[in-house]
Amino acid sequence: MKAYTPQRPRKNTGAFPGHGDLRTPSQAANDVPQGRTSAPVRTRDARRATRDARARDARALPPRKAPQARRIERRAGGAWAVPHAEQPRPRARRETLTVSPPPHGRSEAGPDAGAALRELDETRGVFEDLLLLFYRMLGFLKHPVVVTADINLNVVALTAMGLLSRLWQLSYPRAVVFDEVYYGQYISFYMKRIFFLDGSGPPFGHMLLALGGYLGGFDGNFLWNRIGAEYSSNVPVWSLRLLPALTGALSVPMAYQILSELGFSHCAAMGAALLMLIENALITQSRLMLLESVLIFFNLLAVLSYLKFSNSQKQRPFSPSWWFWLTLTGVACSCAVGVKYVGVFTYLLVLAVAGVHAWHLIGDRSLSNVSVLCHLLARAAALLVVPAAMYLLFFYVHLSLVYRSGPHDQIMSSAFQASLEGGLARITQGQPLEVAYGSQVTLKNVLGKPVPCWLHSHQSTYPMIYENGRGSSHQQQVTCYPFKDVNNWWIVKDPGRHQLVVSNPPRPVRHGDVVQLVHGMTTRFLNTHDVAAPLSPHSQEVSCYVDYNISMPSQNLWRLDIVNRDSDAGVWKTILSEVRLVHVNTSAVLKLSGAHLPDWGFRQLEVVGEKLSRGYHESTVWNVEEHRYGKSQEQKEREVELHSPTQMDVHRNLSFLARFLELQWRMLTAKSDGSEHKYSSSPLDWVTLDTSIAYWLHPRTSAQIHLLGNVVIWASASLATVAYTLLLFWYLLRRRRKICDLPEDSWLRWVLAGALCAGGWAVNYVPFFLMEKTLFLYHYLPALTFQILLLPVVLQHISDHLCRTQLLRSLFGALLVAWYSCACHVFNTLRPLTYGDKSLSPSELKALRWKDSWDILIRKY
Repeated sequence: MKAYTPQRPRKNTGAFPGHGDLRTPSQAANDVPQGRTSAPVRTRDARRATRDARARDARALPPRKAPQARRIERRAGGAWAVPHAEQPRPRARRETLTVSPPPHGRSEAGPDAGAALRELDETRGVFEDLLLLFYRMLGFLKHPVVVTADINLNVVALTAMGLLSRLWQLSYPRAVVFDEVYYGQYISFYMKRIFFLDGSGPPFGHMLLALGGYLGGFDGNFLWNRIGAEYSSNVPVWSLRLLPALTGALSVPMAYQILSELGFSHCAAMGAALLMLIENALITQSRLMLLESVLIFFNLLAVLSYLKFSNSQKQRPFSPSWWFWLTLTGVACSCAVGVKYVGVFTYLLVLAVAGVHAWHLIGDRSLSNVSVLCHLLARAAALLVVPAAMYLLFFYVHLSLVYRSGPHDQIMSSAFQASLEGGLARITQGQPLEVAYGSQVTLKNVLGKPVPCWLHSHQSTYPMIYENGRGSSHQQQVTCYPFKDVNNWWIVKDPGRHQLVVSNPPRPVRHGDVVQLVHGMTTRFLNTHDVAAPLSPHSQEVSCYVDYNISMPSQNLWRLDIVNRDSDAGVWKTILSEVRLVHVNTSAVLKLSGAHLPDWGFRQLEVVGEKLSRGYHESTVWNVEEHRYGKSQEQKEREVELHSPTQMDVHRNLSFLARFLELQWRMLTAKSDGSEHKYSSSPLDWVTLDTSIAYWLHPRTSAQIHLLGNVVIWASASLATVAYTLLLFWYLLRRRRKICDLPEDSWLRWVLAGALCAGGWAVNYVPFFLMEKTLFLYHYLPALTFQILLLPVVLQHISDHLCRTQLLRSLFGALLVAWYSCACHVFNTLRPLTYGDKSLSPSELKALRWKDSWDILIRKY
């Protein structure tokens, strides 16, 4: 046999090209030299050594990952790593492994295993994408957090000027100015922990104002009864007005940053900020204890945060700054809504822009499905979940602070009142929880409109003939009385028994039971019959039955319908149960009509039997507010018992969510005073500044504070809105004809600026045409702010794209300087009315009345 001469080992013949001869010993031992067609004859010891080597190889090599060739990057030791471009300083040596597929696309396990391996490969591919994405999202945890600050001197200068214009002589005048009379009352309520309800908006803005009072040491002791009243020494005026002034001052540099983030020049951004700086109405509103400047601040913060987030999206998605600005957008939106309900318009605008951007993100084929899903979830969490949680937090803090009974208790339900310290909670303490046969109760209508009232009766009867000629039953009157009274007490009686006391043990009244209601002071039964009610002829009259020995029998059986029962066998409970009383004979439901009876009914509210009741309505729902177990059978003893005060602590049964829902509903349904005000106006008057508001007049001189806007800025902003609309429409028509006047990046910047600025003006202005409440000029200020942002956008666009020669640009720049000088002149002219620190003569005041509709006060000496 010819002797075998081993050949020199070949390089890169193993499964790992590029790393030398990485073959295992068994692979090297079985190599077939070039030129040979079969392996050499091996001895038994050689074959045993080969098997042992292969066994060692099988234990050493990792299992096959997939049937296709795949490039896997890993650190030595098996730890996953990101690609080299994202790891500039690897801490461990990487090895590049290539797993080759079996020949002819078949796995070693046989032809049927190919599909399974491919499916496994796809699953592992998604898993690797998730690992890579989470690494990027949380990669900042692997490195120290480094904070760098770029100081923009323009922002610093604008902030300083904004603070100077808003904080200068902030405590002047030391008197109640216009709506400070209302907000001051709420601050006093917070200081004294007294519950109140304000239908104008959520409590966050009021809490911010109260924070200023708390930091200033205000104890809440001041009588906010009239405009112009001098503040006492215990009222920290500067501290109370500080927060609105700060937010107004910070809105100036924020305008600069918004236009910078939109991609416009620093000159345009500076112009927007300077316009905000010298706008007289914005200065006046931000120097007082009012909420418009706070609302404007959070509106601008929401827009600015979203723009910074959007720019971070283009550079480093899922970075710490990306998360910060996205979350801050949601927080700012919730704060805007928490200050005033009209803040929801800016919130919806931001959501709309974010929705459009998310829609484009979904169509980006460079992103994997997992990456798109994570983007959408992050936006949903920050822009939907965070605002909802913040909104609930505002009410949680509010209800935690105002836990004492106050003047607005009667608006709320009995259960809510019982949750407050003092008031009804003191009255109902120790009451039995379950209503039983023989219980003495007062029944309050759940609706509470037009005023909260209780089911009531007295000795007087309905007149024989009404004013319109209709006849009545001449039975005892049943009304709804808006005050606590001994005639509000009723006894729950079992129709099958004569006793009017609670048995031992008490027999609770349950849903579906038939009961009789006996008036406590007159012992007459609650009754209704087929006789028209006095003011609601389509409904039945409700009365207490008087036996006149005529053919009209009593119909005094009522079936109990517990609306909020837990089960069909639910027990009637004090305060907690909301019930309907359904007449057995006619199926009419006991209802508060809300109409005031004439003088013969003592102007009390009409109660009727609603025969055509359709579903649930609060006017047909009642609840037991005061409750005691009757013990006296004799009428005189019972009357003494009814006159005595009651002594059930139910506040633990009313959860925060239940209190929040009721308070929110009462706030949304509270009717504002729709009466005309001397300084009320319509939205059409705002754009042209055809209205004004006299905020304060000095008691001895003609010094006064007047809400007046800078007419140059207001007129220019309105013209800019019209110009933008026309230009946008023109560009859209030409682009429809495939004519692109603007480069794509300029076009996108133009559209986004219009969506945020012109859109912000529209959503904060147009809805007021649909509101049925008293409106004032200051309601226009949030919309005006967005118009001011749009004005430099239009001016820069004209300079860059419509002024085609250097001469035209120079002339346009000179016109802008002259125009801004006019705006500064108007600001300085109206400055005495903005700050109220200078007394003007009657002739000077008449000279400032540029429009007949401006009601500038002129004192007659």
